[in-house]
Amino acid sequence: MMAQLHPVGFGIAIAGMALAACRAVPAQTSAGRPAHQAATARPVFSHELPSLDGRHLKVTIVEVAYGPGGSSPAHSHPCAVIGHVVQGALRTQVKGEPEAIYRSGQSFYEAPNGVHLVSANASDRDSVRFLAYFTCDRETPLSVPVADTQPGRHQ
Repeated sequence: MMAQLHPVGFGIAIAGMALAACRAVPAQTSAGRPAHQAATARPVFSHELPSLDGRHLKVTIVEVAYGPGGSSPAHSHPCAVIGHVVQGALRTQVKGEPEAIYRSGQSFYEAPNGVHLVSANASDRDSVRFLAYFTCDRETPLSVPVADTQPGRHQ
């Protein structure tokens, strides 16, 4: 019988491996010589995951980019998502939650099956680019369209 790793334990194990990897690889100078400074690593975001079947875990990272004023239609993600804004500012709202703007360097969590009412570039001048880390324990589409759910409209 295989032991299942609790989702929090899984996250701690991954973080520990990442920190160990940072320590194991010496920093390099632009000339390719080892640098005398030690690499640093620090947690920038942490969030508990829902209960998952540890035998079927799969992580997929998707890069999303919206041009100035760009957006996507209402949608849902069947799996937990952690997002990290790489460039620009992302305006987002999940049904039942307030609208938020995440800027370059900020991260956020989205619970499974939350309906994205808003997923848009917060700027009409600059692009936004972010990474979406999907953690799934089953084979499923990463994004699912939903019926018209525009804010302020009655369903």
